[in-house]
Amino acid sequence: MPVASPYAALLAETPVREHAVDVLGSDTRYWDYGPEDARTTLVVVHGYRGEHHGLEPVVAHLRGLRIVSPDLPGFGDSSPLPGRTHDIAAYSEWLSAFVDALGLRGTAVILGHSFGSIVASAAVAGGLATPKLILVNPIAAPALEGPNRFGSQLTLGFYRTARALPEAVGKGLLSFPPIVRGMSAFLVQTKDGALRRWIHDQHSTYFSRYANRDTVVQGFEASISNDVSQVAARIAVPTLLVGADRDPITSVEAQRDLATVFPDARLVLLEGVGHLVHYEKPREAATAIVEFLGDGEVAA
Repeated sequence: MPVASPYAALLAETPVREHAVDVLGSDTRYWDYGPEDARTTLVVVHGYRGEHHGLEPVVAHLRGLRIVSPDLPGFGDSSPLPGRTHDIAAYSEWLSAFVDALGLRGTAVILGHSFGSIVASAAVAGGLATPKLILVNPIAAPALEGPNRFGSQLTLGFYRTARALPEAVGKGLLSFPPIVRGMSAFLVQTKDGALRRWIHDQHSTYFSRYANRDTVVQGFEASISNDVSQVAARIAVPTLLVGADRDPITSVEAQRDLATVFPDARLVLLEGVGHLVHYEKPREAATAIVEFLGDGEVAA
């Protein structure tokens, strides 16, 4: 039985419209939240193995902003990019084309969470015009050099093993419920029992909504072989980094160092939370976003 979201009532107050658009051959599905005539529009990019539902707790806390939230190609309801390896180059090209398809180039603020922080920063560094950039739980350093480098190496071996197996067997292994629960347990920090149950349910429900085994393995390889620091120096627009002091993927030191690489960046370091800021501290993330934008409000 699904676990009720602690943010459901807030989210129900936010208007939402569902759309689809062809982007580089991907049937890209996206959700358009908030007032269509808002002064500020955010295009938000979710993390690895997630989809648009993951950022809804943050969306639920934002008022007066238009928020466009697509499923990345090959995840959720969006089809893969045909004939392409799903690496950072492909995803950043897709993001730029998606923003263009909606007529938002140069006007929409770009936001990325976790893996989405790599995609968003690569797209902006590559020429996607935006007035501001927001990165939540930014991947500040290579995963294979981070605080959980050993775990990252083991996980890489796991994904490559799944790719070597027959398609059905490999996909089943990647989606095996105890594996998904283990990933969820590694990431969650909150001691709130109800919130923990809901987070685990979210991962159980949405973590395996990907098109095929190759797409998810390619995405993982992209996530651990790239990071925001590789392109930060080429991003001139004002940038907000919403980090966490218990992030098992990126150390506090790496987050602070990353802020110095950008020409114009500020770091808001949230306490008592890890890599799931969007689930565990969405109100605090929304507050940082509103203050940075100088627009919108945080829901009471």
